[in-house]
Amino acid sequence: MQRIICKSKLHGLHVTGKNLEYEGSITIDEDLLLASDILPNEMVQVINLNSGVRFETYIIKGERGSGVVYLNGGAARLGEVGDELIVMSSALMDTVDARNYTTRKIIVGPDNRVRE
Repeated sequence: MQRIICKSKLHGLHVTGKNLEYEGSITIDEDLLLASDILPNEMVQVINLNSGVRFETYIIKGERGSGVVYLNGGAARLGEVGDELIVMSSALMDTVDARNYTTRKIIVGPDNRVRE
């Protein structure tokens, strides 16, 4: 049996900007993507802790070291600058691998820098 597992989690991101005119996605600082093992174009779930909204989109790599977290396109209507987010990526794996897998959890400070 195959299972969908939470592969990676970025917790405590803060929205730094919005771009409604873009075609969609979330832009995240490359340092955070590397720390969390999330790739550009990877599908992710985003939870806005301020509003409770949950949505799915894909990743765009942001400038390394910039702390950027931008909501783009339709996602720009689902959050405001300063809102706190959780971003989670998933992986499909068989039951044996899933039982032994540990989610990569990255805790981020208000400046969008890795804390843990």
